[in-house]
Amino acid sequence: MARDSVFYRLGRLSADAQSLRSSPGSGGSRDGIASFLILGLVALAVLVVLDTVSLPVFAGILALALAAITVSGAIEIVDAYEKRALTVFGEYRTLLEPGIHVVPPFVSRTYPFDLRTRTIDVPRQEAITRDNSPVIADAVVYIRVMDARKAFLEVEDYIEATSNLAQTTLRAALGDMDLDDTLSKRERINARIRRELDEPTDEWGVRVESVEVREVSPSRDVQSAMEQQTGAERRRRAMILEAQGERRSAVESA
Repeated sequence: MARDSVFYRLGRLSADAQSLRSSPGSGGSRDGIASFLILGLVALAVLVVLDTVSLPVFAGILALALAAITVSGAIEIVDAYEKRALTVFGEYRTLLEPGIHVVPPFVSRTYPFDLRTRTIDVPRQEAITRDNSPVIADAVVYIRVMDARKAFLEVEDYIEATSNLAQTTLRAALGDMDLDDTLSKRERINARIRRELDEPTDEWGVRVESVEVREVSPSRDVQSAMEQQTGAERRRRAMILEAQGERRSAVESA
């Protein structure tokens, strides 16, 4: 039963290590290394219980593993396209620039911020235009983190916050325009959304580089009415042309 309990704990620790390695949280690589080292120690402990490895050998390996865990917890590698916010005992300390850094092991955490341009897809939004016509529109927003310190301290999730703000601004912009303008003047909508996003996102350390409304579509009822109006206009023009042709023929015959 004792052996079964050891192997059960070994399996649980392996699953925990896998979840740590795949989680998006900060310090994932260092936590993953430490978890696998601990997993190895548990495996050695199992071998000691089974009398496969002597206790002095296990003690030596344990000391080396503890040293490796300490070193892995003290080294932080920052990629060229990012910065990382460093906290020690939960207190913000500094931003780590790209390169290799030594941080306090076990008591520090880092939070990565990608400095490349990121794309935010604004979900399809329903709105009522100024002339009471329902429309559906979606957009894409391009942003870049300019101040990682603000992005860390001033807002919980700058991507979600920017997306939510873009959604409300898109609906407001559509509501202030007539249907014909929403279909033909997308540049005005783009400029309105970007202008209203600039101030709050600047406080979050984020710059809005571009806003593009991808599609603006009237509701099905409005589309049907527009198609009927277009068809009626075609028939009216056809009747006029036909009448003009008959009149011309009558004049020539006379």
